[in-house]
Amino acid sequence: MTDQSPADDATLLAQIAQQNQVALSALYDRYAKLVYSLAFKSLGSVEEAEEVVLDLFAQVWRIAGRYDPAKGRADSWLLMLARSRLMDRLRALQRSHRVATASRELAKDLPAVPNNDPFNDALLSERRRQVIAALETLPTEQRLTIELAYYQGLTQQEIADQMNVSLGTVKTRIRLGLTKLRTAIGRWD
Repeated sequence: MTDQSPADDATLLAQIAQQNQVALSALYDRYAKLVYSLAFKSLGSVEEAEEVVLDLFAQVWRIAGRYDPAKGRADSWLLMLARSRLMDRLRALQRSHRVATASRELAKDLPAVPNNDPFNDALLSERRRQVIAALETLPTEQRLTIELAYYQGLTQQEIADQMNVSLGTVKTRIRLGLTKLRTAIGRWD
C-alpha cells in the first residue's frame, strides 16, 4: 500500500490515540491521496471526495485507540474506515437526492401570493426561476443542505442529524452555498 511498514502505521495510530497531531499529519500524508482517489472514483465529486477524507481523519483522531494491531494491519483498518465513510456518504446522497427532488417540486407548486400588480407578479416569478436555476449550479451537498433549511424548515441540527454529518459541516455548507447563490443571482440582476 505504502512505502511505510505496517508497524510504522500502528505506531502512528498509537500516537494519535494519545492526541499527537504530528502523528495524525503523518498518517494523513501517507493515506489522504489514496482515500481521496477511492472517494472521487465512487462519488465523482471533488467536494464529496474531500469531505470523505476529512471525515475519515476526524474519525481516526477520535477512535485511534480502538485500533488493535493483533486483529490486522493498520492500513487495512484505515481503508475499512474509509469504505465505511464512503458508504455513509453514498447513502446520505441518495437520501438527500430524494428530499431535494421533493423540495424542488414543492417550490414549483407553491401558490403565488395574490397580487393585482402584473409587473410585481412577473418579477417574483422571474426571481423564483433564477433562484431555482442558481440552486442547480451548487454542489449537491450545499444545495441539499440549503433546501432542507429553506424548503423543509429544518434547523441546522436537524439537518446534521438527517444527513449524518457534523453541525459544523452543515453550517459551512449553508454559508458556502448562500455565498455562491448571492454571486450567481447577482450576475443575473
